[in-house]
Amino acid sequence: MMNPFPSRREALQRMGAGFGAIGLAGALGDSHLLGAARPHFPPRAKRVIFLMMNGGPSHVDTFDPKPALAKHEGEVPKEQAARKQKTSGFMPSPFQFSAHGESGLVMSELFPNMAKHADDLCVIRSMHTDQPNHEPGLLIMHSGNPQPIRPSIGSWVSYGLGSENQNLPSYITLSAGRPVVGPQLWSNGFLPGEHQATAVDTNEMQVEKLIANLNHPHLSRSKQREQLDLIGSLNRIHLEKRQQEQKLDSQIRAMELAYSMQAEASEAFDISREPESVRERYGSTRFGESCLLARRLSESGVRFVQVYYVDKKNKQPWDSHSNNDSRHRELCADSDQATAALLQDLKERGLLEDTLVIWGGEFGRTPYSQLGKNKDKNKAGRDHHHTGFSMLLAGGGIKGGTTWGSTDEFGMHAVENPVHVHDLHATILHQLGIDHEELTYRYSGRDFRLTDVHGHVVNGILS
Repeated sequence: MMNPFPSRREALQRMGAGFGAIGLAGALGDSHLLGAARPHFPPRAKRVIFLMMNGGPSHVDTFDPKPALAKHEGEVPKEQAARKQKTSGFMPSPFQFSAHGESGLVMSELFPNMAKHADDLCVIRSMHTDQPNHEPGLLIMHSGNPQPIRPSIGSWVSYGLGSENQNLPSYITLSAGRPVVGPQLWSNGFLPGEHQATAVDTNEMQVEKLIANLNHPHLSRSKQREQLDLIGSLNRIHLEKRQQEQKLDSQIRAMELAYSMQAEASEAFDISREPESVRERYGSTRFGESCLLARRLSESGVRFVQVYYVDKKNKQPWDSHSNNDSRHRELCADSDQATAALLQDLKERGLLEDTLVIWGGEFGRTPYSQLGKNKDKNKAGRDHHHTGFSMLLAGGGIKGGTTWGSTDEFGMHAVENPVHVHDLHATILHQLGIDHEELTYRYSGRDFRLTDVHGHVVNGILS
């Protein structure tokens, strides 16, 4: 028999139908009580779209031409010879590189569409990180730490700036599958729960499948408002006796957001509202549709949107340990079309100037080959490479038509103006008006920050 005098927990379960199932625990992105309510200085960017090419694109096949590889083809680097890895030595790229735009920005033939935006792009050729394996590499790129113990950059941005739209989360991740490491990549860590990303599976793009149970199956919005107000009053009574219970506070905020999203999310998440010409420009692939959705969400006020390049067949599509050349032709074609469409779309809408777009993976690929057991050179791949790789930035106060830094003649190591992931994070925060040394959160007796005790803003790429 049902208890006529339900406990608070039972009341939440009975009355919260249509709210809790949305899966937005900790998704509200505006906590001025807990984070910095305003930027430290005038921002150049209001929002970020991070196109994550997880798995690691090959820098020597995309944005960092190395003609010396052809001259020294087959030579084995000394450090690799000592490790006795299966390689046929340096492997030149089969792709042609050429200059584009008024700036003469050089990129591979694999990006004919992005080449049209050369004067908007900044290529950092001197990126480096600490780990050559996917799990720690991804964690470093997301949180600055190789272990799953720190908040992600999107959570830090949410904590620092909140949301531009009270009816949508401040931090959303889009992925047509689950990337390596998974939810820890967009975790709030020790930050309050409302700063964790809302993760959206883009395998099914219909609104009702992107965000399940968005609308209550039986009650009108006015009736839901009455229920939510009642639950809120019960929660406040409970919270007054437990002032330090952050999880409860986060849940209250999540339920309020779930209610608010019913009015706005249906429109923001619905790419079918876009003209057919716009959808064709992005392409019908999952990545293309996710990029279009990212634009809609950013335009609607979502502060930080991360798009993962993951498809159903390959958990790490850029992880080209074999068939590097053919895989890059396939992957770059999809990424090129969608990324160029995003840049064009943002520019046409006047959004690129205050939207920071980032393109890249957790590391690059080796300039030398990786062979399989049969040592077939025709199917050669490239291994993980973390001491030198490339990233792209555009918009948000970044100096377009710029190439920053360089690797050595083989693409092995960052040698000129090296940029660590900590420096990249510091620069992203800087463009959002945040001093990376000042955005801190006290946890376990010390003040933590995204860049820990590292990081320098890369002033040379700022306009």
